Amino acid sequence: MKRILARAALALGLAAAASAAMTAAASAAPLQIGYLPILPSAQLFVAAGQHALPVVDGAPPKLVQFQSGPAMVQAILAGQLDAAYVGIGPALVVAAKGGDFKVVASNIVEQVSLVARGDLAPYFAQGSDASTAFARFAKDKGRVPVIASYPRGSVPEAALQYWLRKRIKADPASYKLITQGEAQIQQSLLTGAVDAAAILEPTVTTVLDKEPKARVVARGSDLFPHQPGAVLLVRGQLIDQHPDLVKALVAEQISATALLRDDPAKAAPLVQKYVAGGRLPVKLVEQAIRNSRNQFQADPNVIIPATQALQQFLKDTDAQTGPLVDMNRLFDTRFYDAAAKALAKQ
Repeated sequence: MKRILARAALALGLAAAASAAMTAAASAAPLQIGYLPILPSAQLFVAAGQHALPVVDGAPPKLVQFQSGPAMVQAILAGQLDAAYVGIGPALVVAAKGGDFKVVASNIVEQVSLVARGDLAPYFAQGSDASTAFARFAKDKGRVPVIASYPRGSVPEAALQYWLRKRIKADPASYKLITQGEAQIQQSLLTGAVDAAAILEPTVTTVLDKEPKARVVARGSDLFPHQPGAVLLVRGQLIDQHPDLVKALVAEQISATALLRDDPAKAAPLVQKYVAGGRLPVKLVEQAIRNSRNQFQADPNVIIPATQALQQFLKDTDAQTGPLVDMNRLFDTRFYDAAAKALAKQ
């Protein structure tokens, strides 16, 4: 009952915020919102499916799809987007390059899992020493295991590297790392071209569904505790000139996060339309949402310390160049803090 009342309160608050936003931005052009067709952008898909995104002059936002973080970074820096649902890695790149954008909400945390195929998975059996798993595999099989991840500097790759170097301190000579795109990683896992991969949902659910002997051998909390994932990034000019629009976006972020956590069955069809181009079965997307339930997180305050730790690790491993980004410059938590405070009073 409390969840139902909370969601009703959120909806009423969002309606008020959206109405104010339309009034304040009467002369503004429709919002241009960039996104990647992946589960970590689920809050956007829920909001779009419910027609809950703020409307300007009767026009809903234009959702602009990208296939990679770097491509979206280029569009952001070129001034083509007002907001973006993007990974924290690209957000750091935007800030490092002087882009006037702020993280106003989080989408998801600890989103990366390491999935191993049947031959490698038993070496991570409960009670075994993870630090020697790859070496034991290599001794038995006569070859080192091949582990796939996203391109260097991405959050999945950084989380994997952090786990290998800082958490289990595996011998670098006991494994081979390769980088691939998401579709290629999934295919490599299913065909046995790689032995393990650091991947996101719904790829995790897809692989486990099609390869019964595969299993998750390290979850996000194991790889890099509190690792930041995707975020809602908003142009500074929009924050300054139309704060009610930003308020509406953040209010819907909170509402969508609650729906993803509390009612995956209702959220799944809204998310399925966008993830992987709508090609995945709704039931599989629903299961991926259920598996990610505890990772959906709208509060940007939660990810600030881990973002600082992440960029320090990226710099220490030469995956990030230049000075570290000031967290006060990257984050603007005022909108979330105000929304959370208002909810606490209800």
